[in-house]
Amino acid sequence: MPASFDLSGRVALVTGANTGLGQAIAIALAAAGADIVAAGRTEPEETAARVHALGRRFFSIHADLADSAPMQDLATRAIAAFGQVDILVNNAGIIRRADALDVSEEDWDAVLDTNLKSLFFLSQALARHMRSLGCGLGRGKIVNVASLLSFQGGIRVPAYAASKSAVAGLTRALANEWAAHGINVNAIAPGYIETANTAALRADTARSAQILDRIPAGRWGRPDDLAGAAVFLASAASDYVHGVVLPVDGGWLAR
Repeated sequence: MPASFDLSGRVALVTGANTGLGQAIAIALAAAGADIVAAGRTEPEETAARVHALGRRFFSIHADLADSAPMQDLATRAIAAFGQVDILVNNAGIIRRADALDVSEEDWDAVLDTNLKSLFFLSQALARHMRSLGCGLGRGKIVNVASLLSFQGGIRVPAYAASKSAVAGLTRALANEWAAHGINVNAIAPGYIETANTAALRADTARSAQILDRIPAGRWGRPDDLAGAAVFLASAASDYVHGVVLPVDGGWLAR
């Protein structure tokens, strides 16, 4: 592995690392040398086993990312696990599907609180830590998980589209402020990936065919398709990359 991609000696906090994209990203970072702290509502036993198999340390923190109030406490516990956190991956997110005329305030708040509010306050808490470490240029890395709906409107997911569009804007805003502190803030925008969130779409034969017809790569993405982008944005290889929202979509947006 080129030295610029080596994450040895680094510690990454990954939210929502029990399955899907978060699990794939956590394993990719561990394979590149990072120790992993995972935060979420479900115990990530499979992720822990796979990280340990790579010879890296793993620590799990139970946290409800729908509640932004304890984000400072979550950051403190993550730092205490291995003495530092150099990399934050804000992956945890939820989606609620309904016609815009039928969206409840409860569902709207749940999506925005999880996908945006908690992401900001956890980033804020970890950025303070990264700055206090004197991380130096390119030492602190924050990687947000955006979406194709950071660029498009989608159908029947107004709260999700609003939250992910805001994640893209927030990524740029934080990059502008924190680059001077040696903290890179960037985002990955996954395309149509085989996860629990897309199970209903994949089960709809007609809709799945429409989606596949638009993807130049000719297939749904897999969670591990994000591995390279995640390691790049978490490593010294991206030290001069700030405020980017990187699509990993099989060419969907190019079409």
